[in-house]
Amino acid sequence: MKKIATYTFVALIASAFTLIGSKYYLNNSEKELEIIQESAPQIVQTNYNKMTPYAAETTDFIHAAETTVDAVVHVKNTAVKTVHNPLDEYFYGRSNGRKYKQVGTGSGVIISPDGYIITNNHVVANATEIEITLNNKKVYKATLIGSDENNDIALVKIEATDLPHITFADSDSIKIGEWVLAVGNPYNLTSTVTAGIVSAKGRDLDGNNTIESYIQTDAAVNPGNSGGALVNTRGELVGINTAISSKTGSYIGYSFAVPSNIAKKVVEDLIEYGNVQRAFLGIQFVELNGQNAKKLDTPISEGIFVTKVLNGGAAIEAGIEENDIIIKINSTKITKFSDLKGQLNAARPGENMNITVLRDNEEKVFPVILKNKFGKEVFSETDFIDNVLGLQLQEISEKQKQKYQIDYGVSISKIDNVSFSRYGIKENAIILAIERQKIQSVTDVEQLMRHYENNEYVTLQILNTNGKLEYVSLKL
Repeated sequence: MKKIATYTFVALIASAFTLIGSKYYLNNSEKELEIIQESAPQIVQTNYNKMTPYAAETTDFIHAAETTVDAVVHVKNTAVKTVHNPLDEYFYGRSNGRKYKQVGTGSGVIISPDGYIITNNHVVANATEIEITLNNKKVYKATLIGSDENNDIALVKIEATDLPHITFADSDSIKIGEWVLAVGNPYNLTSTVTAGIVSAKGRDLDGNNTIESYIQTDAAVNPGNSGGALVNTRGELVGINTAISSKTGSYIGYSFAVPSNIAKKVVEDLIEYGNVQRAFLGIQFVELNGQNAKKLDTPISEGIFVTKVLNGGAAIEAGIEENDIIIKINSTKITKFSDLKGQLNAARPGENMNITVLRDNEEKVFPVILKNKFGKEVFSETDFIDNVLGLQLQEISEKQKQKYQIDYGVSISKIDNVSFSRYGIKENAIILAIERQKIQSVTDVEQLMRHYENNEYVTLQILNTNGKLEYVSLKL
């Protein structure tokens, strides 16, 4: 009996401790749970909408690719070269030399159903035969309609009808960050499409033969893509792929295209006039930057500062004055020379443009009717091209090439800068070099003068009209 009572007492004590322990454990567990809940991340409101899809999901590359690949062609350029062996000619007399064929390839874009194709000038330069292969493998012989070395654009034509073609877009309206596709034939791989974004606009490529306003993208472009299409996501042409920035000759992240507005203007001129009509504004200027803005005491550090307004030009007739700062043409912001050059390259004599200038810290808009120095309706190949250094310059004529036995340089058609007159330089003299760098075109002069604009002096090698070489050290 005692044993039963003892067991019962022990059981009661154990039960009591169990109840006390359970209550203590549960109470502490509840406190711990409360602490965990309090330290949990808070939910805050954001501007994220889960119903809004990502940009990459909404961009339709398929539509743009399908509507453009058939309108991009393969261009084959065959040039016949003649090589003379000086040893053979020394022993056996002058010979006709040995002829060989040099073949180059690139891309082109069909821009009309009746066979007009736009490509790069460097793709078809010096060609004796041009062959076009469509995406459906059909092959045609092409005729060169015309070319513009300054803008690196050429126009060829094949005899065909009902061809797929690409329409031009307004390249001024594209935005940095906008998706674009490069369509072409790199390394003879036909119908290659690569995607990228517009990285920059109004690019001026140092070391290029022209001063241009390129569209920069990160769409992969390689040898063979030259002359191909740069299109937006609607399949419209925004540029002609022209150049890459590379130390290896292959794509490393940068590619450049001639804007469609410039390309369109060039091909229209070639069809209508047979040459490219160049608009003349009639100013001398400097491109503003952080350094010269302080020297010129300007309120802004970007734009085109007018240093002189030329008589007979479009600017002076519109009311633009010295010390005005050009900041906009139509709706396009002008921050550097390549912006201005790009707008002028896309225009022709007789066209209207609204030029916004900053004068005495106030914006003023001037309607300008573009023209050339001679007031003609259109330009010819030998008309006035540009005014640099207070000189009116044009390409050297065939007569000058034969007279002086030269194949480079630019001719001085008029001298407005009295410094040259003091040196005895005459009109029709030829600028051969600037700082020992040969001059091939007026744009070379422009580019080199921009390159040396921070120098105190620049030296020009000039072939005077008496046939003597003159060296002019000009203070800038």
